[in-house]
Amino acid sequence: MTNVLILGGTGKTGRRIARRLQAAGQPVRRASRTTGDVLFDLDDPATWAPALDGVAGVYVMEPNLQASMDHEARIPAFVDRAVGAGARRLVLLSAPAADDDDHPLHAAEQAVRGSGVVWTILRPSWFSQNFSEAFWRLGILDGTLALPTGDGRAPFVDAGDIAEVAASALTEDGHGGRVYELTGPRALSFGEAVDLIGKATGRTVRHVDVDAETFVRRQVAYGVSPKVARLLTGLLVDIRDGSGAALTDGVERALGRPPTSFEDFVARTAAAGDWN
Repeated sequence: MTNVLILGGTGKTGRRIARRLQAAGQPVRRASRTTGDVLFDLDDPATWAPALDGVAGVYVMEPNLQASMDHEARIPAFVDRAVGAGARRLVLLSAPAADDDDHPLHAAEQAVRGSGVVWTILRPSWFSQNFSEAFWRLGILDGTLALPTGDGRAPFVDAGDIAEVAASALTEDGHGGRVYELTGPRALSFGEAVDLIGKATGRTVRHVDVDAETFVRRQVAYGVSPKVARLLTGLLVDIRDGSGAALTDGVERALGRPPTSFEDFVARTAAAGDWN
């Protein structure tokens, strides 16, 4: 069996992919700037060769949105190096609409498509785990999630589903040349989502709509760069405006089963005490 390199190997999707592959007996190398099996930094090409040594498959992801906007060439450069080092299968974590020329991940997608090896692209919707592990967790714990999303809806996708698709694409045939748009089974408003979390945890949680400029200012005050703050705000306002609510069959096409529901995510996460 051959090694699989996982960029962002300790992150939301990376660590889940690693667990799945390790449970199946697949040798895995988790790459991270701080912890993991090998130290790796996309800004430091000197760290690439040790990570890529003896690797046949690579899970490629951009761990830093600001970096992807300022240095769009670094993923293409890494893809070229990975193929040169012997990688023969690439799975890219991308995003919806990345085929647009001005999208921060457009260059990464083009590099993977033109790599000359077996490739698969994943374009997930907003992660369900953003409510429990990342951006919105603090609002859940505080009881107020303030976002410029209004009554717009999103088909939140479970990170476990993304990881299962990625693991399959990294080790099994049938996924080459596929672009999987990954969503959950139904679209929810943020108000509906936090109501489900509140009922499962016994917390009082509410969603409050805020205007875009206020949200940008708050993000900048938290240390987010103005450029990234405006990009993230624009994506959330798109939800308010009705974009991104469509369901896709990507999970079912890749795995032969329906995607995990938001209700199942909430029940599992509440039972684990992740909102305590």
